[in-house]
Amino acid sequence: MATEIEIRVGLKSGMADPEGANVQKALGLLGFENIDTVKSAKCYRVVIDGNSEDALAQAEKMCQRLLANPVVHEYSISVTD
Repeated sequence: MATEIEIRVGLKSGMADPEGANVQKALGLLGFENIDTVKSAKCYRVVIDGNSEDALAQAEKMCQRLLANPVVHEYSISVTD
């Protein structure tokens, strides 16, 4: 049985987010003036062969070893339907 996992990786609070700032500026130039903040994040969808408990454990290791830098990133992991 395969399990699909969604991993979201974003910057921790207080970290500079130039990509989010550029998108916010561009939105303002397009007339979206009520935008308070834009934060960027990456989303990974990984299909793992196995049950959801094993898949979540593997996804956690993926984040620790490759997908997220613990100094600047925070991440969340969830099973998708």
